[in-house]
Amino acid sequence: MIRPVAFGFNEQTAGSNAFQQQGLDQQNVQQQALQEFDTLVATLRDNGVDVITVGDTPDPSTPDSIFPNNWISFHENGQVFLYPMQAKNRRLERRKDIVDQLKTKFNISEVDDLSHFETGEKFLEGTGSMVLDRQNKIAYACLSPRTDREVLTEFSEHSGYSTVEFHAVDGQGKAIYHTNVLMCMGEAFVVICLDSVTDEEEQELLTDSFALTGKEIIEISLEQMNAFAGNMLELVNDKGEHLLVMSAKAYHSLFPGQISNLEKYCKLIYADLNTIETNGGGSARCMIAEVRLPALTS
Repeated sequence: MIRPVAFGFNEQTAGSNAFQQQGLDQQNVQQQALQEFDTLVATLRDNGVDVITVGDTPDPSTPDSIFPNNWISFHENGQVFLYPMQAKNRRLERRKDIVDQLKTKFNISEVDDLSHFETGEKFLEGTGSMVLDRQNKIAYACLSPRTDREVLTEFSEHSGYSTVEFHAVDGQGKAIYHTNVLMCMGEAFVVICLDSVTDEEEQELLTDSFALTGKEIIEISLEQMNAFAGNMLELVNDKGEHLLVMSAKAYHSLFPGQISNLEKYCKLIYADLNTIETNGGGSARCMIAEVRLPALTS
């Protein structure tokens, strides 16, 4: 998780991110975001999650650095992927020093750098663009200006993941910028806003894939998606307990039956992320780049 130093509304990403709104009080946004970040980190640690925090740097300016899952992903076989980003100031978030720091604790077998696609204006923004079923090695991706089929194919070839591609739109008919705002993949369940997938064949493609992989479908509405109820992440703590991390806004948008369904599989934990959600257009899942790398043996 990247601790922000200059978080704020990013003009370069606002055009394709309908979840992003410029708050009125921009002067206090960094301080408020920092408090929200620290509270989420503390909540995770209180629940037995090993959190590695890295401080952002004031130069260059990276207002979205709090969302590292878009530029990097870590995999069980030691692979690390670096991703092509649409916004030029988001490309500055990629940091070799973070990879080097993780090499002191984890086995990194190779770094696959897909950022060269930026020269052709083709993008794939990590586990924002893709929601990964890591058990079954399936990458689910709604195609958008930030999620290009050619880069997705390259990821598939390098990672061994198969892909399920579809299209998704919000209530105004605008393409949803990242898959992870409408969909969360758990080990035994999937949270998804199927109402955003308007093509019946694509809906069937998704539900068939979930059935084949034994996932219980927990549907959320467009309104709940707009409250970031799709932007959750399942983690396992130091006791082997399964946790589902989300924002307070996401949690409070859920109906009792949805909460009961999710609690069959996970303990639900949440924190207030309102400033980050409003100005950044991302939530709890976006703030966490889960480290799945094998630990170094002494």
